[in-house]
Amino acid sequence: MKINTKYHGEIVVKSEDVLTFEHGIPGFREEKQFVLLPLPENEWFHILQSVVTSQLGFVVTDPFVFYKGYDFELDEASVESLGKPSEKDVQVLSILTVREAFNESTANLQAPIILNLANRKGKQVILTNSDYQTKHLIFTQPAGKKG
Repeated sequence: MKINTKYHGEIVVKSEDVLTFEHGIPGFREEKQFVLLPLPENEWFHILQSVVTSQLGFVVTDPFVFYKGYDFELDEASVESLGKPSEKDVQVLSILTVREAFNESTANLQAPIILNLANRKGKQVILTNSDYQTKHLIFTQPAGKKG
């Protein structure tokens, strides 16, 4: 299928590449289908692009690249809603806020996106029992617990 995207223009995506967020993403509850698109010549960042709304594309990254000590536990309801994925089928992403001065860009570690690659289901989980915040600088040392 052809879709219009925020950063890649019009592209063709395969239906098997579509990720389904059954309850949308907080703030975008009506948006239930996304694709993960690579950024050319950049292995760290991707775009989580809405299939329906061309101007809705989130810059995302693997948070473990920037925060080696990043750790959290998923609640049982989230594990269930994702179809009880095995650890090898899980991909974790963080939404970035990209700043004009790129070294001031931040990652949302409080609300990771969890993907079950086996069934293509996704969910943004809001961590409530953690010291992670919505804005952690990505180009500094670990965003470990405050203390």
